[in-house]
Amino acid sequence: MSRRGAPKGAAELWEASFAITGDLSELTPAELRYVLRGLTDGQKAELATRWYGFENKGQREPPGDWRVWLIQAGRGFGKTRAGAEWVSQIARDIPEARIALVAATHADGVRVMIEGPSGLLAVARHGEEARWVVGRRELVFASGAVATLYSAEAGEELRGPEHHAAWCDELAKWRRGEAAWDNLMLGLRLGERPRVVVTTTPRTNAAMRRVKAAPGVAATFGKTRENPWLPGDFVVAMLESYGGTRLGRQELDGEMLEDVEGALWTRELVERCRVAADGIGKPVRVVIGVDPPATSTGDACGIVVAALLRDRRLAVVEDASVANPPPAVWAQAVAAAAARWGAERVVAESNMGGEMVAGTLAQADLALPVVSVHASVGKARRAEPVALAYERGQVVHAGVFAALEDELCGLQVGGGYAGPGRSPDRADACVWALAALLDGLRKGREPGVRRV
Repeated sequence: MSRRGAPKGAAELWEASFAITGDLSELTPAELRYVLRGLTDGQKAELATRWYGFENKGQREPPGDWRVWLIQAGRGFGKTRAGAEWVSQIARDIPEARIALVAATHADGVRVMIEGPSGLLAVARHGEEARWVVGRRELVFASGAVATLYSAEAGEELRGPEHHAAWCDELAKWRRGEAAWDNLMLGLRLGERPRVVVTTTPRTNAAMRRVKAAPGVAATFGKTRENPWLPGDFVVAMLESYGGTRLGRQELDGEMLEDVEGALWTRELVERCRVAADGIGKPVRVVIGVDPPATSTGDACGIVVAALLRDRRLAVVEDASVANPPPAVWAQAVAAAAARWGAERVVAESNMGGEMVAGTLAQADLALPVVSVHASVGKARRAEPVALAYERGQVVHAGVFAALEDELCGLQVGGGYAGPGRSPDRADACVWALAALLDGLRKGREPGVRRV
């Protein structure tokens, strides 16, 4: 039974959903299995060479009058396949098309865009085989359309040629790509709707900044694990090894992670301080930093657990923060974290409630000292000594704390904040906990907090 209410045979479903529209996405899983089992040999041959209807959301051409389509995704997501299929369709639709293929180097272009397992030669349909002319660096399509390969390192090659469309691959690898991009865009002036697709893992460089600033940009995104054709054990292994780290978020999740100008913490610094969660041993002393929400309109309660290790390093061991909680909920979260780690004390910022913090924690039966501190000085004054401890290698992150690390990397010299969210609740809690431990080390006693 179809979700649309009337029973259909396999042939009818095929005609309704794929042979006519080229899209199987409207079928339920049961309908899809039914269709695939009932296909004729001819339909199966057609299906094996078709693309549209099987692409992931991030591989699907966005609607609207865009000029630049940026596919920003993790490795193995299927960026190359999407770019090759898009170019192939341009060649079908516009037999006279002149298409630019721009890679970091000529060798990369041949290896990935032309001859790769998801490249243009591989995705050509039966009867539409393309011909690669090595000497001219031209791919001649069955329709007569021609795609020319260019190198981003030789951007002047694109000065002069005109194109209907272009495919730029892996901007993250373009070392001198500004001239290539500018010359490409200046020559993208043939036909009624000249367009370019950019397929890349995200990394900030001059070429990427050019793309981001271009008018008429539409972007789609994707993660490595969203490709159902990848081996499951590969995806699991990659997520276990790199999940949440800067490398993993960039190369697997397709996130653009840029350092904030004047940041106290950089992504590189955080990665340099990362250690395995199970390799720090039993902590000598544990402190929990708490930054209670100032309002009830979406702020989180920052709850970060920090420990003094036997080698006198400090470690962030847990981010137990709670999003937009009522007081009883975040107090219980603090109490639970204290029980898990055997914390000796809680350091809680009390700007927005005075004794409310200690009172709320007491109601949660938190039987350990609660030190309330009033942040009468700016964020930079509080955070800078802690950031210096990171620089000295005195602080480690025992595991991955992506949300907390994003906020730390948004704290700026001079007290500004340019990270996610309205307020760095997690980062402030982390600073309070580590400052308490640093203060205790400096004074040669158990952790305390210098009231300000």
